[in-house]
Amino acid sequence: MIQFSDLSLMRGSKMLLQDVNATVYPGHKAGLIGANGCGKSSLFALIRGELHPEQGNFAIPKDWQIVWVAQETPAVDRCALDYVIDGDLKFRQLQARLSVAEEAHNGEQIAVIHGLLEQAGAYDIESRAATILAGLGFANDVMQNPVSAFSGGWRMRLNLAQALLCYSDLLLLDEPTNHLDLDAVIWLEKWLQRYSGTLLLISHDKSFLDSTINEIISVEQQKLVSYTGNYDAYETQRAERLRLQSLQYQKQQDQISHLESFINRFGAKASKAKQAQSRVKQLARMETLLPVMADSHFNFRFLAPPKLPNPLVKIEQVKVGYGEKVILEKLQLNLVPGSRIGLLGKNGAGKSTLIKLLAGENTPLQGLYEASAGLRIGYFAQHQLEFLRADDTPLAHIQRLDPKATEQSLRDFLGGFGFRGDDAMAKVAPMSGGEKARLVLALTVYQKPNLLLLDEPTNHLDLDMRHALNIALQGFEGAMVLVSHDRFLLSSVCDDFYLVDSGQVQAFDGDLDDYKAWILKPEQSANASEKPKVKPERKNTKRLEAEFRQATQGLRKTISQCEKVMAELHSKLEKIEAELSHTDIYSAENKEQLKKIISQQASYKGQLEDVEMQWLDTQEQLELQQTEFEQSLSAE
Repeated sequence: MIQFSDLSLMRGSKMLLQDVNATVYPGHKAGLIGANGCGKSSLFALIRGELHPEQGNFAIPKDWQIVWVAQETPAVDRCALDYVIDGDLKFRQLQARLSVAEEAHNGEQIAVIHGLLEQAGAYDIESRAATILAGLGFANDVMQNPVSAFSGGWRMRLNLAQALLCYSDLLLLDEPTNHLDLDAVIWLEKWLQRYSGTLLLISHDKSFLDSTINEIISVEQQKLVSYTGNYDAYETQRAERLRLQSLQYQKQQDQISHLESFINRFGAKASKAKQAQSRVKQLARMETLLPVMADSHFNFRFLAPPKLPNPLVKIEQVKVGYGEKVILEKLQLNLVPGSRIGLLGKNGAGKSTLIKLLAGENTPLQGLYEASAGLRIGYFAQHQLEFLRADDTPLAHIQRLDPKATEQSLRDFLGGFGFRGDDAMAKVAPMSGGEKARLVLALTVYQKPNLLLLDEPTNHLDLDMRHALNIALQGFEGAMVLVSHDRFLLSSVCDDFYLVDSGQVQAFDGDLDDYKAWILKPEQSANASEKPKVKPERKNTKRLEAEFRQATQGLRKTISQCEKVMAELHSKLEKIEAELSHTDIYSAENKEQLKKIISQQASYKGQLEDVEMQWLDTQEQLELQQTEFEQSLSAE
């Protein structure tokens, strides 16, 4: 087992861990989580023997074989398959010994080494390596390509393949999904579920953690805190801890009281059952999630765009590609306000090509592509991190977008993305990948887009920032197209999924579980042409839904305003009731004050009754129109 006893660890002058005590038992699969910079990767370096503790002890069985993913990949001419097999040093050493024995015609040594090679799995090592490469997205015809022919992201996949091929007692994986697409993430998840050794996994992918680990080790205030179960279990346990410990949790009580009041008042009314049930779910979710968010450094939202034209983008029979190479054809897509599309498909199928077409980086080779005059695009992709000015600060970047804004307002905005105080004035050059990604997201949000294009936005983001992004996207009013390997994000913010496959883009008939089942079907490798079901296109549905939302916008706004007024009046009435609970208010000298309070109480109650009646009437109008609209859709 791995044991940390009274351990303290520093990097430079920064204390990362202090007086830590923790144990990881053999065969356990533990997820190591915490904010960026808290010491997770440094803890891995300690286990690898690259760092030493400032004090305390660290113990690991001496005979354990420890395997991790190399961070550097030389641009060698060795083919990809051989490069992966090179990762098994024991096999290559036995091969070298066999060559020496054969040259010396030492029959006894040859026999012994062949036995050792068999024990090391030498006779199926090439097929195992090819299977791993295929699972990580490498086509059969590229496995013989030299390593130097691959981009940086693909070379990292080669390093991951090396680690998975080797026998190990302890496997250390630091953000293994960062350079993978969804298909490869699903395959890796299945592989890790079958892994029999001890696993330590650093990841900010909630769904990936949920499916692969049975213990969470969280870095909290320079300590390691263990939680039993997967990430969902960790959230529940930590929420309870923070409920008991955090004073910030008390700030929720006013909102909880308002929700409970709504449920008590309208829960029994048949016409309001749907709204009351919605508040019940909201209350239940808030009581578990908000304590976890209480100490988050990130808090932002998308502001309403100046215009929401309908449609935002119209695409008919478009062909798109690079030069003479066609990637997608017969592309048919209308994006309207409220469209929330997640793109699915194998690596290289054309997801990013479609995103770049919508972003204006690619132009159609053929067909109709119309963008509304009021279109404002917010585009996030990993390559945009390279366009940040290395010598500038976050504040300088955002000041260029809005020179007239006050410095304080821009600082307040950047604070929601974790750039507080001196961080807003720090140079971009030494920033981590996560910090740069947060800055690009901040610049994207500030521009108030009505079409949001997100290509792997969660790479390098920690769990708190991913959660903040998730919440912000749920409130986004425009159209959104998302490519991500983060299934929790996809399932939380997307209403529709489109499959990009074989040069086509079609609506996918199913959810992410259906897509996962398709990816993992055993016969899929033997029948690569088989496709998941796609649902027939209903061209007008999204347009009609957008028109309905626009037509009922006034009703929704009135409901929102009424709810705000009701909350204010409830708050005022609670204060009056608190004043009336004091016995001294009924004394003779406070007679006039009492009359004034009672008069205010009657006035507030009257106002509350009027607003509630307006709220009820408006809700009924909206429900009636919603029912009629749904009936008209089903009749099509």
